[in-house]
Amino acid sequence: MEKTALELAQLLGGTVSGNPDAAVCGLGKIESAGPGEITFLANSKYEKHIYDCGADIAVVGNDFEPGGELPEGMTLIKVKDPYGAFATLLQAFEQVNKRQAGIHASAVIHETATVGEGCYVGAGVVIEEGAEVGKGAELRASCYVGRNAKVGERTMLDVGTRILDRCVVGDDCIIQSNTVVGSEGFGFAPKEDGSYSKVPQTGNVVIGNKCDIGAGCTIDRATLGSTEIHDGCKIDNLIQIAHNVVIGEKTVIAAQTGIAGSTIIGKNCLIGGQVGFVGHLNIADGTKIAAKAGISRNIIKPDTTIQGIPAVAIKQYQKTQIALRGLVRQFYDSKDSDKQ
Repeated sequence: MEKTALELAQLLGGTVSGNPDAAVCGLGKIESAGPGEITFLANSKYEKHIYDCGADIAVVGNDFEPGGELPEGMTLIKVKDPYGAFATLLQAFEQVNKRQAGIHASAVIHETATVGEGCYVGAGVVIEEGAEVGKGAELRASCYVGRNAKVGERTMLDVGTRILDRCVVGDDCIIQSNTVVGSEGFGFAPKEDGSYSKVPQTGNVVIGNKCDIGAGCTIDRATLGSTEIHDGCKIDNLIQIAHNVVIGEKTVIAAQTGIAGSTIIGKNCLIGGQVGFVGHLNIADGTKIAAKAGISRNIIKPDTTIQGIPAVAIKQYQKTQIALRGLVRQFYDSKDSDKQ
């Protein structure tokens, strides 16, 4: 895809400073971009790289004023939000380079399954009895869609993704490689002799529209009913979501977080990496949770920021850490005094 600076500025809602006819056909990092590429500057700590960058076009903020001499011939596109603008560019280039529609000869599709118009079904894909794949969906190599499962329109399942029986994935979702949707939940009932009896997990998983789910995630089906991930959620790699969990719309969760069964997380929450939730909790809308926190109680008040193990309000956590450091200093000061 070759585009001029003027065309790209119109796409991004920006203005051109330099040659409006400068053309690019690819994107590159500001440290290493070369001729024919466009790059961006969103963080001032990378500004030094723009002065020896080989890109023909750079996307910068409206308030950017060069602190040195720009490379000869470099054209700037000035926008309100350079990072957001570059995300738009990435999406545009990705759409152009998207794999063509068609069904690979090695795909196995049950005669009762339905595959919508314009889908791509890659090598080794299996689509089971009664499954439905929406128009324009993309199922890359070795994906599996179970019996009576549904994959929405324009949804992309990357290599090796599994959507198990009866699970539902909405429209315009992206699920990265080797994520399993609908695996059996961790349910065991203790017996008098100390052993455990398996509790069948008979429900499913329902994922809303415009959700992004990273690689290597496991989302367990419900014991009864549905494990739910609502519209617009963004879930990073290597996350465990247990049976009957509900995650509200537009919540974002960073890598290696684990959410135990039947916990309900509100909408618009931000959850850092390696956070652990015990089961059967209620987390209010807009909650922000710092990385590595341990959540063992309900969060009732919306828009609360918490941190620590067990997690508390972030200001309380910070005061506690300051007090602990003070106690440690007092301890060593007293030991030094005893030696004198």
